[in-house]
Amino acid sequence: MKLIIGLLFTVTSFLSWSIEIAYSVHMSKPQNHYFEVEMSISQINQKSLIVKLPVWAPGSYLVREFSKNINLVHAFNEQGKELEITKNAKNAWQINTTGIKSLKVRYEVYSFELSVRTSFLDLTHGYISGSGIFMYVDNFKDTKGILKIFPFEKFKKINTALPIAPLELQGDAYQAFEFENYDQLVDCPIEIGNQVVFEFNAAGVKHTVAMYGEANYNIPLLKVDMAKIIESETAVFGFNPNKNYLFIIHNVPGGDGGLEHVNSTTLSVNRWTYAGADYLGFLNLVAHEYFHLWNVKRIRPIELGPFNYDQEVYTSLLWVMEGFTSYYDELMMLRTGYYSQAEYLTKLQSLINYAEGSVGSRVQPVAHASFDAWIKSYRPNENSANTTMSYYSRGAVIAAAIDAMIINKYNGTKCLDHFMQHLYKTYYEKLNRGFTVAEFKNELAIFTGQDMNDFFKKYIDGTEIIPFADYFSKVGVTVKQNALTRASFGASVQNSGGKVIIKSIRSNSAAEDAGLSVDDEVIGCNGYRVDQAMLEGIMNGLEVNEEVELLLSRDEILFSVKVKITNYTRPQFILTPTNSTEEAMKFNYWLR
Repeated sequence: MKLIIGLLFTVTSFLSWSIEIAYSVHMSKPQNHYFEVEMSISQINQKSLIVKLPVWAPGSYLVREFSKNINLVHAFNEQGKELEITKNAKNAWQINTTGIKSLKVRYEVYSFELSVRTSFLDLTHGYISGSGIFMYVDNFKDTKGILKIFPFEKFKKINTALPIAPLELQGDAYQAFEFENYDQLVDCPIEIGNQVVFEFNAAGVKHTVAMYGEANYNIPLLKVDMAKIIESETAVFGFNPNKNYLFIIHNVPGGDGGLEHVNSTTLSVNRWTYAGADYLGFLNLVAHEYFHLWNVKRIRPIELGPFNYDQEVYTSLLWVMEGFTSYYDELMMLRTGYYSQAEYLTKLQSLINYAEGSVGSRVQPVAHASFDAWIKSYRPNENSANTTMSYYSRGAVIAAAIDAMIINKYNGTKCLDHFMQHLYKTYYEKLNRGFTVAEFKNELAIFTGQDMNDFFKKYIDGTEIIPFADYFSKVGVTVKQNALTRASFGASVQNSGGKVIIKSIRSNSAAEDAGLSVDDEVIGCNGYRVDQAMLEGIMNGLEVNEEVELLLSRDEILFSVKVKITNYTRPQFILTPTNSTEEAMKFNYWLR
């Protein structure tokens, strides 16, 4: 049996004419990894139509050029005669519709990349990430519709967050679902196969979990622990906006994280992650992606929706969207009892040391890191650590500082939770839109009762180290800042096919001064052949100003260099509770 996905909808444009569209997707041979798509368009009232495929997946800020997976596109009229079709952009096809009222567009999509943002098909299952599969008619994205799914004969289950269509639209060979517009269609991934499915209720919402792949999970335990996370995050906002929510979880070797959707998420995790410390990491991932239900999918920068699927959508506020979410995923682990206060402070300390101690933190402002995610964060190279920083980690420590600021202002009666509630009610509920940078800064200034211009200039649009002691001392935490200095080679190496290869070089390091480059092969040190462990052992044992001679190979040419070890200094922060009676209430409110 072929897999067929069909949908039907009618839209009306500003020109007062409408079209009807129906999609079907076939999987006649899953082992060839092709989804075969048919797009039926009727009620045409113009001389040409343009159909497009998105170039990126919302939530993953990289142009992925999904059209690279599409073979030749064909169009046919009512009598089956092939129509003239021209590719006029990398992701757009123009069809001559003179004198034609209806037509069919057919194309194949190669789908063999199993990640949270791309589609996949083989004999074990099918996974549809809509932006890489469904074309749309240009200027006709705002429409309601029906999606019908006909599973491949060996696939018995379908899971998606799309609402089920009325009973009269259902069939024996397919399931039908509804959607309000194209944005919703591509925002609801689809898992098709023989996945393990279980349900639980949390925060008054029915949650469904679809598990693909063998793994060491414990379903009764997951029901309890995932519900704790959900209840805790719902308490941040006071309500949960969904009636149903879907977790699609791919249990695979490795795993690549998660991707948020308005009432679902896809998680990709190592199949043995459900035990020990790794299990806490899984719960942390659940907390992160579920918090996006509010922060990103509803509380958002104005640029992030309605979406432009044709090109990059730039915003300098990803440090709020991802950074605040990263702050809350750890905070939720504390509030649900998976971390103690001491464990949480240790994690926050490590996060601050990472964010402020990286070389790139003194080069790239967090606002720029957000804006340039499309060209830097998702496209790192061997020099990225020297020039970039993570808006996830830097944004999280900024969120912690702002949280402490709010708690101190309201004397332990309000926190960042209440500011997030304010953003939700003001921009999502009342204005039904996102906010600009200026609006976000102004809202924060009003809420904290402080002029935020200097804060933004130094720590958001600048690269200065945040004075954490000033903020955290007001909520019962002493912050000691040291300069951690040590002798350093300044290069990392890796074993590649039995060769010791330079992987990265820190700016202004001994390795850079000596003229080493990434991809150099290190053959010997001080007259001895070395492997990775031996070289690292030698370098770790050297003191400042000691010198070694390295034998290198670059482009198959042998040469030697002398490396003089230098100091490397980076800031280090130590966080400890003050145990002050005066600040104890605010400390316990913060780390409740």
